[in-house]
Amino acid sequence: MKKIIAIVLTLMMVVALSACGGSVGTKMTMGTGGTAGTYYGYGGVLGQYIKNNAGINVTVVSTDGSKANIQGIDAGNYQLGTVQSDVMAYAWDGTRSFEEEGKVDSFRTVAGLYAESVQLVTMDPAIKSVKDLKGRSVSIGAPGSGVYFNAIDVLNAAGLTEKDIKAQYQSFADSADALKDGKIDAAFIVAGAPTPAITELCTTNSAYLVPIDGEVAEKLMAECPFYTVYEVPAGTYAGQKEAVKTVTVKATLIVNADASEDDVYKLTAAIFDNIEAITAENAKGAELSIENATDGMTIPFHKGAAKYFEEKGVTVAVD
Repeated sequence: MKKIIAIVLTLMMVVALSACGGSVGTKMTMGTGGTAGTYYGYGGVLGQYIKNNAGINVTVVSTDGSKANIQGIDAGNYQLGTVQSDVMAYAWDGTRSFEEEGKVDSFRTVAGLYAESVQLVTMDPAIKSVKDLKGRSVSIGAPGSGVYFNAIDVLNAAGLTEKDIKAQYQSFADSADALKDGKIDAAFIVAGAPTPAITELCTTNSAYLVPIDGEVAEKLMAECPFYTVYEVPAGTYAGQKEAVKTVTVKATLIVNADASEDDVYKLTAAIFDNIEAITAENAKGAELSIENATDGMTIPFHKGAAKYFEEKGVTVAVD
């Protein structure tokens, strides 16, 4: 009889929790990036706030970045992902890094998060501009990755091609190690600044950022309008006495198109109702705002996110 009563009480608790929205809850896996990049650490912070405030159990995993996250959502392995705004445009249109696979439209936008600056880092004092990379050994990211296409875009804007450099295809962490060991001369790293891999380099070595500005930046933005100008503030890295001009794309949170409207509304609220607390844990939180979340997004928003932003007075495109 005691066992029967215990079972009945347990069932009653489950029903009661479900009725008030406090059941075990939705489980989501969030694809981020390499452990030395901003995606992984920041994704972990966002995942915790979503879990604690939306009741959605988020598992954050390290991945190869934007393309892998979009493919993971498409395959059903991930439900959330952090991606570059340019890469998700490639997926939606079936171009560049998605030319072989074709169009992928199984995801929707949740929100823009922060500026992902194109950071060209070196330890060679002779490298002062993008044009100085000619004939040098340069890491340009994994083939077909967002970093790869950003690097190619910048090189082309400077009048160079992939054949004009000794291209190396490395992750952020591998690039940092290769720079320290003198195996490469420079590396393109596209991530929110400060980026852990660059922070370590600048703290323990005489590394610095090379500007991407002037005619190079102007030509780049004219040919690829998803880039905008950006300055990495002075003091972002050890030894950086002045702001460094560069270009940027936007880190964006995406979600499986089939996710429920209620879940996506709650996870969006969990982030944007806790900006101050998130910023205290990760500096990139300072770039969270309704304007930044919705401005310049070319891919339709999920209806759950759109509902939240509508309540804040901003209408976004859905399909």
